[in-house]
Amino acid sequence: MRLSIGIPTYNFGEFIGETLESFLSNLPGDVEVLVLDGGSTDNTQQVMEQYRSRFPAIRYVRQEQRGGIDCDMARTVELASGEYCWLFSSDDLMKPGAVERVLSEMASQHDVYLSGLTICDRYMRVIGEHPILDAAPGSIFRLHDERERRDYFRRAITSTAFFSFMGSLIVRRDRWLSGTLEPAFIGSCWAHVVRLLRLIPRGLTVKYLGESLQLKRGDNDSFMDKGIAHRFAIAIDGYQKIAASVFGDASFEARQIRRVLANEFPPNAFFSAKLQSLRAGREDDVRRLEKLAAATYRDFTPRNLLLRSLNAALSARAYESARYLYRRLRGRSVA
Repeated sequence: MRLSIGIPTYNFGEFIGETLESFLSNLPGDVEVLVLDGGSTDNTQQVMEQYRSRFPAIRYVRQEQRGGIDCDMARTVELASGEYCWLFSSDDLMKPGAVERVLSEMASQHDVYLSGLTICDRYMRVIGEHPILDAAPGSIFRLHDERERRDYFRRAITSTAFFSFMGSLIVRRDRWLSGTLEPAFIGSCWAHVVRLLRLIPRGLTVKYLGESLQLKRGDNDSFMDKGIAHRFAIAIDGYQKIAASVFGDASFEARQIRRVLANEFPPNAFFSAKLQSLRAGREDDVRRLEKLAAATYRDFTPRNLLLRSLNAALSARAYESARYLYRRLRGRSVA
């Protein structure tokens, strides 16, 4: 088996059928589909039984208890049979030709292939391309080489470059299994990131495909159940912990990871989140967001000094008023 498309899922019965339809019809015989159900309480099992009756090659493994995304991703790769495993989200869609494109790349035997993605709304209407790396498609980086690692980290635009989005990852299974699932990161959503980054000293080569191979469904974040401040914390606190643990808090790599976090969470993102929290009556979340902003912009750079000052000077209500005034003025200028 050359490739396993591994899909860990939990309560995505509404979407997983559409995901499977996007690639099942013309799969080569050396590609398997493995769906690991982490104990869904919706109709996922019924949907999967229907698809198994149509496509007997699908392997459907159901756990009776919820494992959580970190454990379920690890278990998916363990159960896979392929030389490579493409971890894929159960609400996203593959683009035509994506599997063939990945199979053609696998001959070069790199450890990780990083694909691009197209951002859509909940109804799969295209919004735009997701930036990942300021590098030419096809670029290869040996992260165990300090010079190439620094170049890669310097070129990172979003945390997807640091393996945050599992649907972008096609990994060589034996390299993945040579790493470990670290208990300290179970429940963080980023145990797979730590697992891969820990391989760097032993050799880790990444090929950046660049090309978008999938449509990512937006407005369907299963980690928003505890509020937007909690969702921000998963990324900001999580990646800062990764940076400190894997590379050391004062390292070049850690500073680059924090730079990327500042890219992904600009002041307007914090203002909008605080405003949303205020409207929901979640005052504690507003204070938590203030601390997260301070953590995001904590490195001493001119840009961060400006962002910290802006975040401290402008309240969520003032931001709302300024945004309203801007929209009114823009509307008049257009008219």
